[in-house]
Amino acid sequence: MKLIELAKELNVSAEAIKQFIQDFDLELGVCISTNFEVKPDFEKFARENLDFLKLYEKDLDKSKTLEQIAEVINQPKEKVEEAIKEDNPNIFDNGFFRSSISSYGIDNKLGGNYKFVYDYFGHKTSLQHRDFIGYRDLFFYISAVLEPFLNPQQIKDWGIHKPAGIILYGPPGSGKIFWATKIAEIIGYQFKEVKKHYLGTSFIDGNQTNFTDFLLTMMKEKKVLLFMDDFDEIMMERKAETDLASCNLETQELILHYIGKFEKEELLMVGSANTVSEIDEEILAPGRFDVMIPIFPPNAAERSEIILYAMTRDLEEDSLLYKILKKNQADKVPFWQDIASRMKAFSNTMLIDFTQSLKKRLKNQYQKTKNENLKIDQNLLNAALRDAGGKLTEEYLDQVARFLADAVINNFDDFKLRIQALKKELETYRVVEKPARAIGFHHNGEKKDDSAQG
Repeated sequence: MKLIELAKELNVSAEAIKQFIQDFDLELGVCISTNFEVKPDFEKFARENLDFLKLYEKDLDKSKTLEQIAEVINQPKEKVEEAIKEDNPNIFDNGFFRSSISSYGIDNKLGGNYKFVYDYFGHKTSLQHRDFIGYRDLFFYISAVLEPFLNPQQIKDWGIHKPAGIILYGPPGSGKIFWATKIAEIIGYQFKEVKKHYLGTSFIDGNQTNFTDFLLTMMKEKKVLLFMDDFDEIMMERKAETDLASCNLETQELILHYIGKFEKEELLMVGSANTVSEIDEEILAPGRFDVMIPIFPPNAAERSEIILYAMTRDLEEDSLLYKILKKNQADKVPFWQDIASRMKAFSNTMLIDFTQSLKKRLKNQYQKTKNENLKIDQNLLNAALRDAGGKLTEEYLDQVARFLADAVINNFDDFKLRIQALKKELETYRVVEKPARAIGFHHNGEKKDDSAQG
């Protein structure tokens, strides 16, 4: 049964159910599949606890004061205020919190007893067997964008059509290709990539071909997601000072010519971009690439889980590395939280670099000592962190800053918490750098004191 079908049958909105999953920190894999088939345990929970879900939805939809929330969940007002401000510092001028804040979600965070929720879902799914880690907010946001593919009634009832083009934007290494393949999986489309040599004219098996031929071939196939990397470079705005490659200009014109037929031909084009600020406005016009989805670097909690996932992936329990991890209690998330908290604004790629470096260092130590009781100490962790931090260049940090500026303009209300958290992490690097730059300079019009010189 699809989530939307269950929601309709129970007379509880699908949006409330999605928010419930996030508020109670439930793993997506134990609730729904990627294509929104409801898992048996979650369906059983929803049916047997329908009264609670209806209470949850009613509370979620209602604007409420701090006092009202504290009264509903029987928690001290001060603790409630602290919990809300930590996660969502925004409050209406009239003193009412936004309706997207759930009293029960706050209660759960403050240690309220919701054992009846967790009893339905058994043991946590191993990180090794999850479809993906964290990013529930992004998954549900993307699913809302894809609703016309999943629910044809949207077109019939509301005239909301399938998007013809989507832009995934984010700094390098943040997982844009992963999310493009996930989108294809959600809507049941074939994933096809536009290779660079398809742009312009090339020869395949002795026959001359070009991007027009390729695009028309893709439009004839059934249900295709066409992925284009470097979308911001290819679709860059035409300016007198910008020298655009002729094949890129030709690609722009061809896509603009054919994009009106994409929906009918069941073709969705997804572009991957580091920034959307320089893309030609014609490309971003309604009915074209008017859906923009920000792909964030992982937050601190996600970093811990990604590191553990990468360290344990495909390991047998009798493998040397797994034994070493287990003896250090590094087979659990808490072990990695401290080092992950220092990886501010790190991309997914940098996290993988960290785990690869650490694995090699552990292997080298083991080969020297032949000792399975190796300690994963701070020296080892710091050395691997230095290796991974090599990609944390000024250029990368500037790309993250530019991404944040894009996200504030295009998706601030959708990802307020992520934007605020990433901005805070980015600022730690700027603060550290300022004193170094200030050495030898005087501020606020101070004059150099020659008498102080040697």
